[in-house]
Amino acid sequence: MLKVPAIPSSPERDIRTTTLSNGVKVITETMPHVRSVSAGVWVGSGSRRETQEQNGVSHFIEHMLFKGTETRSAEDIARSVDSLGGNLDAFTAKEMTCFNTKVLDEHLPVAMDVLCDLVLNPRFDQDDIDKEKGVVLEEIKMDADSPDYLVHEVFSSNFWKDHSLGRPILGTRETVKALTRDVIHDYYRTVYTPDNLLVTAAGNLTHEHLVSLASERFERLKLAGSPPAPSAPATHARVALRSKKELEQVHLCLGVPCYPIAHEDRFHCYVLNTVLGGGMSSRLFQNIREKQGLAYSVYSDLNPYTDTGCMMVCAGTSVESVRKLVDSVLKEFIELKQNPVPDEELRRAKDHLKGSLMLSLESTSSRMSNLARQEMHFKRFFSLDELVESIEKVTAADVQHVAQTFFEPKQIALTVLGNLDGLKIGREDLVC
Repeated sequence: MLKVPAIPSSPERDIRTTTLSNGVKVITETMPHVRSVSAGVWVGSGSRRETQEQNGVSHFIEHMLFKGTETRSAEDIARSVDSLGGNLDAFTAKEMTCFNTKVLDEHLPVAMDVLCDLVLNPRFDQDDIDKEKGVVLEEIKMDADSPDYLVHEVFSSNFWKDHSLGRPILGTRETVKALTRDVIHDYYRTVYTPDNLLVTAAGNLTHEHLVSLASERFERLKLAGSPPAPSAPATHARVALRSKKELEQVHLCLGVPCYPIAHEDRFHCYVLNTVLGGGMSSRLFQNIREKQGLAYSVYSDLNPYTDTGCMMVCAGTSVESVRKLVDSVLKEFIELKQNPVPDEELRRAKDHLKGSLMLSLESTSSRMSNLARQEMHFKRFFSLDELVESIEKVTAADVQHVAQTFFEPKQIALTVLGNLDGLKIGREDLVC
C-alpha cells in the first residue's frame, strides 16, 4: 500500500506519523526503556454522532466487535491475547471509540492481528445481536442503580437538552431493544471508514514495524466520505430535583459552561478547576468536607468537548445539608470572581497540574491514548515543555476572568437526586 513517508512529530518524544494511502493515520511513540507495547485503533466518532433513534448504537457496536469475526469466535478473541498475559479492551465515549491492547513487545504482531481483525471483520451475527441486547440492558440497569452515574446522566440530559451530547452513551432500554442488524451494520459502514480511523502505539517498538502491521490489515479498507459534522449544542441552566426514596444520600451536580477542549485559554480553566475542587488541598475539599463536614466526597471536574464544555461540582450529602452545601459552593464561586487567587495557592495548583501531567504519561497505555487525543483534537503533538510553559503562563487575573465569565447565575445548572423529602431549590437560590 502506498503511504506518506513517516514524519517526525516531536523533537522531545520519539513520535512519528505515517498516513496510509486510504487515509488511515498511524502514529507511534518509541519508548526503548520498557518491555511492553500498547496499541489502539481509534474511531473518531462516539455517541454524539447518533440520532435519537440510534442512541446507544456506537456502544452496542463496541460490544459486537468482540462477538466474533469471519475467522475468530468470541472465545478465540478472548483467549488470543489473554494467553499471552496481555489485555484487550475497548470503550465508547461521546466523541470517540477505542479498541486497545497491551502486550509484551514480542507479542505485538499477534495482538495487532487480533485487534485489527475484530475492528475490520465483525460478523454481526443475528443470534449474537439478540444475546448482546440482554447484556447491554443489564449494563443499563446496573448503571441506573448507581446514584453517581444517574445524577450525571440526569444533569447531562438537562444541560445539553435536545442534543446528542445529553443522551446516554449506553442508549436507553427502548433504543437498544429497537436496534436491528441493518441499523447496526449501516452505522458501522458509515463511521468505520479510513478517514475516521487512527492507529496509535507506544512502547518498545519501531515505527516501521507498526506501519507494516497496520498496512497489511487496513489496505483493503476503501476510501469513503467523512460522517457529517455534529451540530454545536446550546447549554441550558435548568434546575432538576429528582426523588429516589431508596437512597441514603442526596447526590448533586452543579455546573456551568466552560471552554471547548482546544480553546486557547483552556489552561486557565484547568488551573481554576484545580483551585476549586481538583484535589485534597482544593477549596471545596477543605471548606466543605474538612471545615464543615458536609460531605465525604466533593470535587469539581472539567468535561470539554470539540465545540463546547462543562465544569461541574459534584457532591453527596444529607437532605438536611443540601442547601448549606449549595450555598457553600456558590460562596466559593463568589470568592473566585471577586478576589485573585493568592500566589501560594496558585503555585500549588500549577504544581499539582504539572505533577499530574507527568505522572499520567508514565505508562505505555497513557502515552498511546495521549497520541490519539492530541491528533484528534489538535492535529499536532505538544512537548512536555510546551505544556508546562502553558500552565506556568496562567496568572491569577486569568483565573479570575474565567470565574467571572462562567460563574454567572443565569448559566448555573443544578441536578439533585435522592430521598428529597419535600426539598425545594429554585433558580432564585443560585445567586453568586
